Amino acid sequence: MARNIEIKARAQNFDQLRERAAQIATEAPLIFRQQDFFYDVPRGRLKLRQFDDGTPAELIFYQRDDRDAPKASYYTRSPVTNPEAMHNLLATALTTRGIVSKERHVYLIGRTRIHLDRVDGLGDFVELEVVLAQDDDEEGGHAEARALFKSLGVSEADLVPVAYVDLLNAEDGSKQAA
Repeated sequence: MARNIEIKARAQNFDQLRERAAQIATEAPLIFRQQDFFYDVPRGRLKLRQFDDGTPAELIFYQRDDRDAPKASYYTRSPVTNPEAMHNLLATALTTRGIVSKERHVYLIGRTRIHLDRVDGLGDFVELEVVLAQDDDEEGGHAEARALFKSLGVSEADLVPVAYVDLLNAEDGSKQAA
């Protein structure tokens, strides 16, 4: 499985983060809308990712701890040629856990991807993925993620330990309880 180090936080000032990311990025950002369909599985997370711009869909399985700190994520991806049929198959076989729709701005800095996300129903977030090669140690990725968050001005108080789908489901649960 491929792996990276991830860290996520609420973005208190999206425009300022975008300016800071643009200053340190090596290329102009990629900007697109995407939808992630999550399915209940016995371990990890499984999602079908679709893009609004015609980029091919992909099925992604990943495992990572839910912590508000840099954490290793182990993942595998597979292209999907017929996302509608794949969703129908997965929704029939598994429970659909939730759907996350977002606008994503992706900035590249060396081996790190900065995601500035505007998530429908949740707000703005910043997420880092430090891509690790097979021989890279995870501690180096953790240090890189912490240093980059610090240079972007992201506060530790804004760290988020879970996936967007978990935040959406928690918010839906609190609305139903009210």
